[in-house]
Amino acid sequence: MAPQTPFKLKVQILCGDEIAMGPGKADLLEAIAEHRSISAAGRMMGMSYRRTWLLVDAMNRCWQSPLVATTPGNQKAGAHLTELGATILAQYRALQREVEQVSVARLAPLVEKSLLPAPRPAQRRTSPEAGEPSAAP
Repeated sequence: MAPQTPFKLKVQILCGDEIAMGPGKADLLEAIAEHRSISAAGRMMGMSYRRTWLLVDAMNRCWQSPLVATTPGNQKAGAHLTELGATILAQYRALQREVEQVSVARLAPLVEKSLLPAPRPAQRRTSPEAGEPSAAP
C-alpha cells in the first residue's frame, strides 16, 4: 500500500453562499449515475433520504439547467445525470486531479523537508478558571 499523501485539498465551486460543486456532491453525482436513483445513491453513501435530496436540489438550483433529472412513475422511476451534469462532473474530477498534481509537485519538497510526522504538544493551554492562557505543565 502506498503511503498517504499529507495533502488534503478541496476544490469547491460556489454559487453565492451555496456550494454548487464539491467533492461530496461529485461523489453523489457518480453514485446517482451508477444506481440511477437518488435515494439509492444516498443509501450507498450513508446519507438520509432528505439530505440526499437537499444536495441534489442545491446543485440543480445553482446551474443554468439541472445536473440531475428524475423520471417519475412506478415502472421507470429513477434519476440520471443530464448532459450538463455529466460534463460538470467530468470537468470537476479533471480539475481535482490537476490541482492535486500541481500542489504535490510544488509543495512536496518543502513538505518532505519540513513537515513533522505529528504535531508537537501544545505550548500553552487555556486555564478553565480564568479563561486565559497559562503555561503548559
